[in-house]
Amino acid sequence: MHHSTSAFLSPEQAAEIVACLPPFCSSVLVTHLSRPEEVLPVLKTANVTTLQLHGDTTPEEAVQIKRQLPLLKIYKAIHVFDESTTRDARRYSGSVDGIILDTAIRATGQVGGTGKTHDWNISKSVVRSITLPVILAGGLDPENIVEALRTVQPYGVDVNSGVSKPGGIKDHEKLRLFIARAKSH
Repeated sequence: MHHSTSAFLSPEQAAEIVACLPPFCSSVLVTHLSRPEEVLPVLKTANVTTLQLHGDTTPEEAVQIKRQLPLLKIYKAIHVFDESTTRDARRYSGSVDGIILDTAIRATGQVGGTGKTHDWNISKSVVRSITLPVILAGGLDPENIVEALRTVQPYGVDVNSGVSKPGGIKDHEKLRLFIARAKSH
C-alpha cells in the first residue's frame, strides 16, 4: 500500500506526540502489523489509547493483545469485498471493541487508503447483524456523506482523502463542509 512517508512514525515519535496531547484525548495507532508479538512492543512504547488493526489479526490474537493491555480499545478493519464481509465482521464479536469497514480493491490488492467507496448495502447489513460499533470508511467526502449515513447508519465515520488536497494536506473548507453535512443528518 502506498502512503507518503510522513504517514509513518516510529513508536518513539508516536510516544512524543501522545505525551503532548491534552487530557481525555484519544490517541490511535493505525497499523498493518498483525501478530501480538509485533504489535505489543509498539503499543507499550507509543502508549496510545486505541489500536486500529488493518492486518490479518485473528479474533484470538486480538484477545491476546487485550489481555496484555486491558484498557486499550481495539478496532478491527474489515475490508468490504462481498456478502462474506458480514460473516468476517461477526467473527470479531467479543474480541474487539469495534469494526471499521473500509474499501478494498481486489484487482490491485489495495486495502484501505483507496479513496473509493464500496457497496454500502453490504456495510448496512454488517451494522444490522452485529452489536459492535461500526465505523464506515472508504471514499467518504462532503458530496456523499449524507447518503452514506442514511444508507449505512454507522456508529461513526472515518475520513481522510475525501477532505484532503493532493499531497495529503487537509482542505479546511472540505473538512468544514463534511462535518456540517454529517452533523445535519
